[in-house]
Amino acid sequence: MDAALLALAAVWGAATGLLIPRAAYRFAVEPEEPWRTACPAGHPLTGPARGWLGPARCVACATQADPAAQAAPVPETPAPEPQALPAPPAPAPEPQAPPAPPPPVTTAPPAYAPGALAPLVTVLVCVALAAATGARPELVGWLVLAPVAVLLAVVDRRVHRLPDVLTLPLAAAAVLLLGGAALLPGHAGSWTSGLLGGLALGGFYLLLFLINPNGMGFGDVKLALALGVALGWYGWTVLFLGGFAGFLFGAAYGLALVLLRRAGRRTGIPFGPFMAAGALTGVLLGALAG
Repeated sequence: MDAALLALAAVWGAATGLLIPRAAYRFAVEPEEPWRTACPAGHPLTGPARGWLGPARCVACATQADPAAQAAPVPETPAPEPQALPAPPAPAPEPQAPPAPPPPVTTAPPAYAPGALAPLVTVLVCVALAAATGARPELVGWLVLAPVAVLLAVVDRRVHRLPDVLTLPLAAAAVLLLGGAALLPGHAGSWTSGLLGGLALGGFYLLLFLINPNGMGFGDVKLALALGVALGWYGWTVLFLGGFAGFLFGAAYGLALVLLRRAGRRTGIPFGPFMAAGALTGVLLGALAG
């Protein structure tokens, strides 16, 4: 195992994962609403790529100091020496006032929601892909596609939506990146089977959508195109295993919710995260066997 390769994958996962919370916050809106352009406190989101890239916390909120802390201390002047006076008679005891409430504690501005765990998840995914794939050309494709898949999973979990501006470019990037890897020596997959895998998995999800539109979103169909290309790269067996794993993970999650009485049998769940988890499982198995 090349430690340097794993370290590079971890650094890449951390660098890209730290950008996910802001992007997920902006994307996590209902279909009829525009993308968010301000933080929860109302500060405009600025930075590279028209504010889409940036830290997980609002810079304006972080630099906004407590007004009480900004007040300059007033220098104390020595009081004049009091003159000796005869002691007055002791006054009658008065009832004590209740103690004043403690001053409010100033806390750091909250991170953009959702996506608080996205950086850690992205690091783990990238390291796992590097460990399974090794120094093969397709690793570059996996590392580029992984952060986008994590971003899609976060958004879908929040608002049950897979935006077209992410799913369709992800499918195109999978085709191009794996096509480039197929031209290099040492690759362990087939670009042709990847293309057929994308069509097969996308067609299967399209059939499910046509049969039951309420149970399967059209965004899942578009995501299946990219995941099918990735799984098909390692062959039909991996495509079947990865696709089946997604349904298995989703069914297990739904059953757990029903048993915990947190959902009913007809409660909709975001399926994108489980599709991505199943695809990751299949790609890891295919890479290890390749």
